[in-house]
Amino acid sequence: MFEQANSESPQQLRDWVEERLRDAILSGKFDAGTWLRQQHLADELGVSQMPIREALKELAAQGLVEHVPYRGMRVVRFSPEDVVDLYAHRAFLEGRAAAAAAGRIEPETVAELRGLLERMEDHMAPDELDVYRSLNRQFHETVFAASRRPYLVRTLTQMWEAFPTMLWSTFPEVAQSSLSGRDRADCREHEAIVVALARGDSAETEQRVREHIRAAGRQLVYFLRSRERAA
Repeated sequence: MFEQANSESPQQLRDWVEERLRDAILSGKFDAGTWLRQQHLADELGVSQMPIREALKELAAQGLVEHVPYRGMRVVRFSPEDVVDLYAHRAFLEGRAAAAAAGRIEPETVAELRGLLERMEDHMAPDELDVYRSLNRQFHETVFAASRRPYLVRTLTQMWEAFPTMLWSTFPEVAQSSLSGRDRADCREHEAIVVALARGDSAETEQRVREHIRAAGRQLVYFLRSRERAA
């Protein structure tokens, strides 16, 4: 699975191991709930257990892995309650970023967002879901980047590094298909966001972004809880 480590300083080696493990988690090579055994990982990467142990501690601090007493480290698995919190967090932070963006967004950025909307509408077929989701991510990243608020941009970028890859690995049944009716609703909601941004209306933009994210979160949580009741 992994390339072997080259001869590097201890700090460089730990950073290299951390990067390899993070990439494996975020790319889905390690599914949610996968146990990360130090000796196995050390053998795979061609290193001692020390940089593995240090890298896992850092990944735990980032929320990508968790320590289970007496059992070890495993990739984080989301619960429906975690999804509620994730979308609430996103709605608040992305709403603030969008409000800031509305007061300073450039016409070229508005045009870029409109171009993304057009491309999203051209890739709504079920077999193009990956393309659609990639464009959706670009749309959201473009909006919050336009805020030029370093803390918000940094925090949201980190959230999107793990979202939605780890979410889909926890709930594979929604990884390969969109929720019924959401794609069309997404397009309408995205269009409303762009209109508010183009007008420079901070309050309206913030409200539109929050409503959009909350709506998507509610539908996903409803689906997940319905699945739990049916199990």
